[in-house]
Amino acid sequence: MIPDGRNKLRVLIVDDSSFMRMAIRGILAKAPGIEVVGIAADGLEGVDKALALKPDLITMDVEMPRMDGIAALKQIMAKQPTRVLMVSTLTSEGARATFEALEAGAIDYVPKNVSDCKDAQAVFQAALLAKVQEAALSAPPKKAGIGAAAPRLVQPPQVRPSHFANRRIGCVGIGASTGGPVALQEVLSRVPVNFPHGIVVAIHMPKAFTGPYADRLNAKCSLSIREAANGDVVKGGEVLIAPGGQHTTLVRQGSNIVVRIAPSADFPQYVYIPSVDQMLTSLCDASNGSMLGVILTGMGNDGFKGMKHLKEKGGLTLVQNEATSTIYGMPRACIEGSVADLVLPLDQIGIEIGKMIG
Repeated sequence: MIPDGRNKLRVLIVDDSSFMRMAIRGILAKAPGIEVVGIAADGLEGVDKALALKPDLITMDVEMPRMDGIAALKQIMAKQPTRVLMVSTLTSEGARATFEALEAGAIDYVPKNVSDCKDAQAVFQAALLAKVQEAALSAPPKKAGIGAAAPRLVQPPQVRPSHFANRRIGCVGIGASTGGPVALQEVLSRVPVNFPHGIVVAIHMPKAFTGPYADRLNAKCSLSIREAANGDVVKGGEVLIAPGGQHTTLVRQGSNIVVRIAPSADFPQYVYIPSVDQMLTSLCDASNGSMLGVILTGMGNDGFKGMKHLKEKGGLTLVQNEATSTIYGMPRACIEGSVADLVLPLDQIGIEIGKMIG
């Protein structure tokens, strides 16, 4: 929950658009538990006010005069690490800049989609408040070289269960949300190029972002990575990223597992799009339980039902530990629901996946 009373979340707004500054301020000022402590019109002013005001959270535009949002973010992270939420345009260029910002330390991003249309305004307002709440729950960032905070909960022992050994699987399904773009890159970069199984990923992203994100991962990892399309076959050594704004279902077609893309309206029961639960559950059924399910950092509990279904089908499950998660909601749901076989820090997950060569 966002703090209230005397412990309000103190927010600095940095944006070169007076319209956006007013829109963001208007939304946050009405929300309980939030105090807008300052406004800056460009990155240079944003850095100065961040150092002077010491806010709990900064909303940061990407494209600004004098100093852009990424340069400002890097200076803030070097001098006074602060939670930063990027406000990004829904374009390929905006997506690329957003992923650079996430790698530089931003907590998350919210798509900039505000116009005179009341529906668009309502969508932006809901997204902004949700992202601010998620950011408020995340651990404050630390300067480079300072270790991560100690886990707040007792973790299950990080011992590889005996039933992991010599198990044959047919595929891997990975789900993530807040903090997921950076976490997934870390995981996939540690999976060997000769990995024999197909990997399907569902990560909560808008439609305009998943294609550029897949391209970015493909350039940084040894595996072949691309955005999934209707009719794609899950193949060894390839990673398919579920397209944003829609749901991805996997079906058995002869000897193959094939992608089926459906509009979000076809699955109104799912709040998160694309749904990790839908992807994992259908992939489990298509593989007859012969798969590894992985849940990374993220808000909420999307993925829990899919992992529960996988456990019931005899599959293997692995989740990210609390200490390395930006937001512990999705992994926590799996652990507290007793559907996690193995809990590992982020830098060990890709290595563990790479062992699945049966």
